[in-house]
Amino acid sequence: MTNRGGKERTERGLALGLALGLSRREATTLAALRTPERIQDFVNAIPWNAEPRGPTARSVAGVFAAGVAHCIEAAFVAACGLWLAGEPPLLMDMAAARGDVDHVVALFRRRGHWGAISKSNSPFLRYRDPIHRSLRELSISFFPQYVHKRRKTLRSYSVPVDLRRYDPALWITHDGFSSRLVDELTAARHFPILSEGMDRCLRPIDEIESRSNELRDFPCRG
Repeated sequence: MTNRGGKERTERGLALGLALGLSRREATTLAALRTPERIQDFVNAIPWNAEPRGPTARSVAGVFAAGVAHCIEAAFVAACGLWLAGEPPLLMDMAAARGDVDHVVALFRRRGHWGAISKSNSPFLRYRDPIHRSLRELSISFFPQYVHKRRKTLRSYSVPVDLRRYDPALWITHDGFSSRLVDELTAARHFPILSEGMDRCLRPIDEIESRSNELRDFPCRG
């Protein structure tokens, strides 16, 4: 891409960001990213939100204001960045077994293959290159390290949820907990990863895998 083409893309993204309700600083920051790789680097650099005062689901503007994010909050930011880059803002929810929490990623495609932008405090549940032929294949790439107390807990994945269907005020500029979008992602159609009874055949991760899963990007108390 020429410098002129990149500049025009950035300017289009900036105009869209402003139209969606972002501040000029927020829109300029996201519009300058332009690629999934740069968007991933950006969300990686946001300190981890350990929710010390209780659960949060901040909007894009909320993340900029707070300066921290966890998976769904970073997914909102990533989806917005993709939208400003001219790509659809798609999210996928991955649901866990009882006792663990869901994980949300932003989706993108290259040459018909799926990739994902993903924020996690663990090193293993992050970016996925666009090499996956289906969303099932993509979700299964998270399966081995999607673990709670040495138990593999990933159970299902959703259809892509296109955030263009929702008022930007619900997830881009919302003040507070973005409950409508959390509910929409939870209620989206999900497909099981395991057949009935297959969970009983799963091997718990071993000691060295367990120790590697203790790696954290940002220190967390509690």
